[in-house]
Amino acid sequence: MSDNMYKPTPLLDRWIQENNVLVNKWKQQEGRGDSLSPDQNQSRRWWSSEFHKLLRKIQGVPPLADMQIELSVVYNACLYSIALSQASEAELLLTQTTERILQMTGDDPMASDPPVFWRIVLKSVENTALNASVLHLFCLQWAIWLATCRLNTIQELQEELSCLFEKLSAGDGDDMTSEARGKSSNTSLLVMDPIRLIELLQICTFIVQGAERLNEGRSSEALTDLQTASSLPAPRSLLAYSHLLSGSCLAHMSCPQMALQCFRKALETDSRCICALYKSMLIYRQLENTQAEIQALRLLHSTLMLPSATEPIVADTHLLSPSLLLRSQSVSSLLFVPSALSVLHSLALKCVLHRRVSDSVEYYLDLLAVLHSEHQHEVYAEVPSLPRLPELYLEAGAALLMARRPVDCVALCDEVISTTLELLPEKVVLEELEEKSEAETGAVCAEDKERVAMLLCTGAAYLLQGHCHIQMKDWKQAVTHYTRCINLLVNVRFKKKGFQPQIPSADMVDKQRTDLCILQRLKGLSLAGRGVSFTQTDQLKEALRDLQLSLQAFPECVAAGLWCGEVLWRLGRRREAAACWEKTWSFTTQSTAEIVPVYLQEPRSGPSLDSTELHNRIQDLGPP
Repeated sequence: MSDNMYKPTPLLDRWIQENNVLVNKWKQQEGRGDSLSPDQNQSRRWWSSEFHKLLRKIQGVPPLADMQIELSVVYNACLYSIALSQASEAELLLTQTTERILQMTGDDPMASDPPVFWRIVLKSVENTALNASVLHLFCLQWAIWLATCRLNTIQELQEELSCLFEKLSAGDGDDMTSEARGKSSNTSLLVMDPIRLIELLQICTFIVQGAERLNEGRSSEALTDLQTASSLPAPRSLLAYSHLLSGSCLAHMSCPQMALQCFRKALETDSRCICALYKSMLIYRQLENTQAEIQALRLLHSTLMLPSATEPIVADTHLLSPSLLLRSQSVSSLLFVPSALSVLHSLALKCVLHRRVSDSVEYYLDLLAVLHSEHQHEVYAEVPSLPRLPELYLEAGAALLMARRPVDCVALCDEVISTTLELLPEKVVLEELEEKSEAETGAVCAEDKERVAMLLCTGAAYLLQGHCHIQMKDWKQAVTHYTRCINLLVNVRFKKKGFQPQIPSADMVDKQRTDLCILQRLKGLSLAGRGVSFTQTDQLKEALRDLQLSLQAFPECVAAGLWCGEVLWRLGRRREAAACWEKTWSFTTQSTAEIVPVYLQEPRSGPSLDSTELHNRIQDLGPP
């Protein structure tokens, strides 16, 4: 190409000037921070419109020998389109522009496969003055592939993309003289430095690639990608992400302590990386370090309540936000953080399960206060992981019972009963699970589950009220409420395929049937509670009947086993009593605290028996 082509015509001069005025105005606005204002997108749409107007003027004539200004304006217009999440519009513009280049160079643009097409384009301008400008457009294509989650295409062109930084840093293919490049009036400006764009694309690509490989179970390969990412020049938020995802890899590789170090490093790099707190909490949970888990939950909740927690995950400090380039499902799932309300619920539940009673009560009351607000329906729409309101009331009631606030617990249970009692079915038949199509079972199962859930919630509310009256030593009221629970449950039948419906028994409980498991547990606990209440009023025959029925429904019920032995002892059946106690003590003490709803756990308040005294009784009884 001759030097004559670099002598700008008046028309080219005017276009260069128009472009540069726009770029300089944008940079002034960006410097003042106006680009981060609430109407950011509206502002960007205006700039995008201006660059597209200029481009229509330039492309209104056949391709000129000097396309530098056209390619610069295309670069600027495309950047705004990508920033506005209009990737398809930007890609169409890139395709049209590269076809104009091939039209000018005389090369055949027949290839439809993106990698092949771009190799043709890059080769066609090699060793020409357009090379650098085309490489700038290639950077934008890379950004579009990232924004639209086409990692495979990026990997196909990995060799070409990895050379971009070196080529542009060395000014490869830029035949303009330093004198010509130095005259700003003859040089078209760009709204974002391509070198800075490449640095952003490199780290985002490594992060996305690492996330994909981690989700595929290729943790060690993912870790290599992410460690490479953490060594690159990049915004602090992205470096924090590389440390965070490195920690996720190490967690998958069963290196929890090393994972915790990475999560700590992520927080040190960028304190807004809230996900690192959440991941740390999960590691503490895995390690069964309850104290550290609760501390992490507290810190996570207080951080999520800060106004800054509502800001974008990756700060939008430049025209092209990193968040636009990290849209892959793999990255999103690894960066997931639950809502503040969901964390508050986890905190309340964890505290009540581990007997931090006063804290749990405070957290549950805070949670219920939010849910009582006028935005209750919106909250449930946004936080689908929360239990339904009746279940939350029951959990809070259990916490109040542990805190020895039985009157408050009774009031909460009354709320549950008043909202569920009218919805209770007269009879419920639980059918054996069968393999049916979703279309056959969907609506029916949903309706049945709802009816059963209402019945179990009401039963649990009566059960908790029975526990409250035992705590208050009001044995008559305790019997009344336990009886109400039992009367509800006798309406439930279980139907095995080919058989008539029958009263459920302990041997029918299946791990897959949580409703049946809860039913039997409710029945066992309410019968045990009523039996214990009868012992306090010396109604021993009634007590023995209920305690034995309790053990039939729920054989692992410790209170029923111990008190059944006590009643037998009082009735003079001492050998049977000793056998009953020994059998109860032989139960495997599996921790069900995390599995069973907190309101269905055996209460620790009320009358208790001294195990040492019972052992002494058995010893005094001597051998049979």
